[in-house]
Amino acid sequence: RGLVQGTLAALASSRVPHLARPTDELRVAVVGLNGRGAEHIAALARLPGVRIVALCDVDDHVLAREARKLRARELGPGLRGPGLHVDFRRVLEREDVDAVTLATPDHWHALQAIWACQAGKDVFVESPVTHAFAEGARVVTAAEKFARIVQSGYPARASPARSATLEWVRAANLGPFELVRALCYEPRPSLGQTRDNRHVPQLIDYDLWCGPGPLLPLRRARLHHDWRWLFAYGEGELGGGAAHALDLARWAIGAEGLPATVLSVGGRFGYEDDGETPNTQLVYYAFEPVPILLEIRGLPASRAAQTADWSVGMDDTLGVRVGAVVHCAHGTLRIHLDSLAIACDDHGKEIRRWEGAGDPFASWIEALKSRRSEDLTSGIEAGARSSGLVHLASAAHRAGQSLGRDEVVQQLASLATLTATGQRMLAHLDQNGVDLPQARFAMSPRLALDPEQGRFVGDERANALLAASYREPYVLPVV
Repeated sequence: RGLVQGTLAALASSRVPHLARPTDELRVAVVGLNGRGAEHIAALARLPGVRIVALCDVDDHVLAREARKLRARELGPGLRGPGLHVDFRRVLEREDVDAVTLATPDHWHALQAIWACQAGKDVFVESPVTHAFAEGARVVTAAEKFARIVQSGYPARASPARSATLEWVRAANLGPFELVRALCYEPRPSLGQTRDNRHVPQLIDYDLWCGPGPLLPLRRARLHHDWRWLFAYGEGELGGGAAHALDLARWAIGAEGLPATVLSVGGRFGYEDDGETPNTQLVYYAFEPVPILLEIRGLPASRAAQTADWSVGMDDTLGVRVGAVVHCAHGTLRIHLDSLAIACDDHGKEIRRWEGAGDPFASWIEALKSRRSEDLTSGIEAGARSSGLVHLASAAHRAGQSLGRDEVVQQLASLATLTATGQRMLAHLDQNGVDLPQARFAMSPRLALDPEQGRFVGDERANALLAASYREPYVLPVV
């Protein structure tokens, strides 16, 4: 650790004197540098008028690595290397930081976003923007109270092509909506099983890593990766591709409030590992004018596909693996999470397509310059709403009863859409060698929601899962 800390000190101190910043220069700190954080650095480095003045990560090795990469990008006189920090609170103390981007684990998002707003910093926060349903309103309130520009990490909303696509389908070019499917068929092999507590590397401040979450013994093989599938820190597939698929589905039909009811059925099938979150799940959201039906599959198409490359052996629905399918009276709109959307008639023939991605960082920077939250492509209110669907599904799953296959089939029989989709889910599991007669599913009833209170009606077990508990001193402020 001493060697790495020496490198950090050298990187932080070997700077040329910097010139007075231009009045239109925006000074940004990037927080959480593994994975998406490195992509934040690359995206911001491409934008004119933006300077990365600080990097923050609880892992000294990651911090030093990304600092070296950033310094290698910096050319020309007057530029200086970024300040390096392990503790996010030190970043907020800096007067030369105008804004922060947050690519930390999910359980940190809401607290860091609120702290940043309180400190007068603008924010870009990755999705899901919260780790519990109740956090959404607090983050939105903080942005409004402290007049901060807060963008949520739903990049599809930055695409002009995607906006044009949804305007076209909302104009009834395929007829009225009938159903929207949010799809997340992403390969998720076993994480493996850790039998004993693992040693936390000395280069990592583990107390800061856990932050507002519980300070648990390390019981996973990859500290910086496998947290996603533990309820204490992440949401599993719900917090990954499914979060973006739900945002597309919600955006497509213009669903702004809460669904009338939510129902979830699923589990973690096909292996026993360190993960807790479901790798197979159906969630029914009773929205108006039409419902959203989320389908998650982490196993490939069949048991034979498990022996090959899972990334090429996944199922799809009408060609979409991760994205949304909008079913209309006269055709379907098939929206891929990347830059492609295809409209087909009711015979499956393509009649139109749209392609093109956007840059959520560029739109965020433009909004910072204009100081108009309306200029954001995915403002924090939209992000909190879509993230809220993640947490409703997670709470419904965790509060569900353990049921066998036949009981699940009986419960799903009340809705034709769920019956057919449930049968597809069971056939998928059977193809993967899951012993269905012995399998147990976590299934909720159709949980009604109170739109004013933002709570389930009459299910306190599920309601308890809509809020998070916090560990001192990392407590979510009341704003």
